[in-house]
Amino acid sequence: MITDSFDNKTNAIITPQRVADAPKVDACIQTFSWKIEEFVLANFDCKKITSIWSVTGETPVYGIEYKGKHFAFFKTYVGAPAAVANTEDALQLLDTDKFIVFGGAGCLNKEIARGKVMVPTEAYRDEGTSYHYTPATDYITVKNADVVASFMEEAGLPYVKGKTWTTDAFYRETTGNFEKRKADGCISVEMECAGLQAVCDFRGAELYTFFTSGDLLDAPKWDLRKKEGQIVGTQHDAGHFDIALELAVYVTEK
Repeated sequence: MITDSFDNKTNAIITPQRVADAPKVDACIQTFSWKIEEFVLANFDCKKITSIWSVTGETPVYGIEYKGKHFAFFKTYVGAPAAVANTEDALQLLDTDKFIVFGGAGCLNKEIARGKVMVPTEAYRDEGTSYHYTPATDYITVKNADVVASFMEEAGLPYVKGKTWTTDAFYRETTGNFEKRKADGCISVEMECAGLQAVCDFRGAELYTFFTSGDLLDAPKWDLRKKEGQIVGTQHDAGHFDIALELAVYVTEK
């Protein structure tokens, strides 16, 4: 059973280690959006400081100076297995223990406005990766949710807190499972949160995450809730990078 996969009694076959010359950064910001990556490269003085390599090719990692802080930034992959692997690699290649990760999420409650920021408090573990990093439970606590919420409050940004549903299979988000998760208090569905929280807990790192409320599942028919080509208010909205950047400053000054 996948839920029996956590093993802290024997050694991992491959054990990641931080490289000796890893550049020191105050925090690492990760996006899932290629449009936001384009925006950052066009609007910030980015210098490539390292690269994450896999069979799919190079993932450049850039350095950004902002308000006296030095941050890393890269575009990660969708899905817990790939996103967790990139975070493991980042922990080897960068000297930091703080990760700000943001992206889009499906909305399970029609009362939550499209484009509103959602701060996850717990993640339902409907994926496989997290079970290799922490013992089996239905939910994993997103332990820095209150920190992220406090930042939103101080910044005057409207947001909503609640549980999220992390799944590996968005084409198998059935109405039955939607009803179960909504009844359990989940307000969003995405593909990475549970895995990212699990790897950060296991490696002693800190995760700070928020979502953009996107497509709506809480409707008679699936509602994309955006017009063709729309960027503003979606996960590709560059304004959400500005939020992540200010959040990175906030958590490094606490």
